[in-house]
Amino acid sequence: MSIWRFADWFDASAVDYRITLGEGNTPLVRSRSVGPRAGIENLWFKLESVNPSGSYKDRFAAAAISDMLARGKTRCLATSSGNTGSALAAYCAAAALRCDIAIVETAPDGKLKQMMAYGANIFRVRGFGPDPRVTSEVFELLNAAGKSAECMLQISGYAFSSVGMSGVQTIAYELAEQSSRIDHVFVPAGGGGLTLAIARGFRKLQQISRATIGPAVHCVQPSGNDTIAGPLRTGQNAGRVVQCQTQVSGLQVPTVIDGNEVIVECRGSGGNGHLVDDTAVWEMQRRLTREEGIFCEPAGAVAAVAALQAVQDREITPHSTIVCIVTGSGFKDEVSLNRMLDTNTCPMLDASQARAWLLK
Repeated sequence: MSIWRFADWFDASAVDYRITLGEGNTPLVRSRSVGPRAGIENLWFKLESVNPSGSYKDRFAAAAISDMLARGKTRCLATSSGNTGSALAAYCAAAALRCDIAIVETAPDGKLKQMMAYGANIFRVRGFGPDPRVTSEVFELLNAAGKSAECMLQISGYAFSSVGMSGVQTIAYELAEQSSRIDHVFVPAGGGGLTLAIARGFRKLQQISRATIGPAVHCVQPSGNDTIAGPLRTGQNAGRVVQCQTQVSGLQVPTVIDGNEVIVECRGSGGNGHLVDDTAVWEMQRRLTREEGIFCEPAGAVAAVAALQAVQDREITPHSTIVCIVTGSGFKDEVSLNRMLDTNTCPMLDASQARAWLLK
């Protein structure tokens, strides 16, 4: 089972070139604690953290690298804050392609090590991510380098890699199979590609008569990277460039990539924009781990913060069926893991101490 069972519904490569590591078919898990404590009857988590390399970006990589094989390309050139790079490195390894990645300055070391373990060639760029000028400059350099005959540029946004992003739409297809009723889907956003993919996926289901109506798709961003959510909420029609201030890894995208299209799709679905504080994200990451058994990176907790906030502010009813997208694994961000554990450490005991500990 993989995303390829939905091949007829997105920009799929020819059968002979399809690469899979078993991506997709991720669980939809009902909240046992966070939702009920907030008075929400039907809060669900889509666990994209269980994909092969640990995030939803495996759906992107499967479609993108398969497309490269079909086109006869041999070198993947990419940019990443972590998860995209890990996914592309994994699928390039499976496809025996060269993988070169320009990394956002603030990317967690755990993600960098994962990329290198797969054999990717990586380098950080100072200012890339937080600084919109540097970020735009890097994108321009990558666009130019990606035009060589053997190379193909892969960035997880429709503006750059529409074929790869069409693979991400399979999240919506799976959700439609997993639940007969979904009223709201809350999605974390950096450049907006994931939000756009899910909204377009549900719209595709309506176009092919697999659904009569789709859920409201909501765009959630840290308040320190408000390129899309704020404009969507205040009735504007376009995203905006910002100086990134958030510390939430993976969502530090100060430029408008798919933002304008996200605003159109979310608004058309009945969704809204939501902004959350970093401190609330850290706390939700801890709660998901301790109360739900869901071990996610900070970006994976962003949607849940917004869902609870929207119910508390009476923007949506607590009787709604709400899905939060959990994007990536907690193993990917050691800094956030250390923050969550605070001063907790694993003690070393001798046998007598262990006996006393066990009997206390």
